[in-house]
Amino acid sequence: MKAGKGKLLIAEPFLGDPNFERSVVLLCEHNAQGSFGLVLNQTTNLHLDDVIENVYGELPLFIGGPVEQNTLHFIHRLGNQIEGAVDIGNGIYWSGDFENIKTLINIGKVSEKDIRLFIGYSGWSAGQLADEMNRNSWIVSETDAHFIFDTPADQFWRAILKRMGGEYKVLSNYPTDPRLN
Repeated sequence: MKAGKGKLLIAEPFLGDPNFERSVVLLCEHNAQGSFGLVLNQTTNLHLDDVIENVYGELPLFIGGPVEQNTLHFIHRLGNQIEGAVDIGNGIYWSGDFENIKTLINIGKVSEKDIRLFIGYSGWSAGQLADEMNRNSWIVSETDAHFIFDTPADQFWRAILKRMGGEYKVLSNYPTDPRLN
């Protein structure tokens, strides 16, 4: 399967890059100029109200990637309720009017099951992701909003590989450090 907008990039267990060890990245944009994605399973101890004033809600923040960790990004399944949201497929939306999001959070209309918020992002320049794909650094998979928003972050990497079945199900049991076996 080819990488593309709305697809998941699953780090091979032997990737060797600490920024992406056992990571699952949602590609929000993928074109000839490069790619933009968000790591779905790197948690932080921070919540949105730790970094944004006048937000009332304990929504957790994730690390979207190693690039510009002073920026805030989000994906959601709120669709057209959010002005400017980009439909990336299968019930998943990226970005949109943040003031609109803040209002919905503050009145209790948005929960963890509806939105994921990220500091930083993952980015690839033109041809960089293709080179990584040629080196078999990533496995590509389809996804949907149900899987993204209903699967606990700490189970993401294993769960998606198990869901893919076959050789991938075997990979899901690959030890973090095989030297310790």
